Amino acid sequence: MIVTIFRSRLNPGVQDEYGPMAKQMSELARTVPGYVGHKGFVAEDGERVTIVEFETEQALEQWRRHPEHAKAKRRGVADFFSDYKFQICSVIRDRAWTAQSKHAGPT
Repeated sequence: MIVTIFRSRLNPGVQDEYGPMAKQMSELARTVPGYVGHKGFVAEDGERVTIVEFETEQALEQWRRHPEHAKAKRRGVADFFSDYKFQICSVIRDRAWTAQSKHAGPT
């Protein structure tokens, strides 16, 4: 599993243009074979963090080179972001746990 952590801040007044483009990129990413998922968060100080997961480096590379994504990245740097940083990480260990409801009875 490959995880990309993308951190950014938007320039003032660009949300109305950025929002639709970000939504389009989210929909497009889902079409890439090997895409696992992504989630975005906005901190109280305005920093935005998006975590993106792909099964392999090859899947991530396909996304990185996608013509529409490349165009959106150029636009982000030119028009939307006051700063950004991304880190690409290989997952070394993965563990998950989900609690079962204590109040669930027989059905």
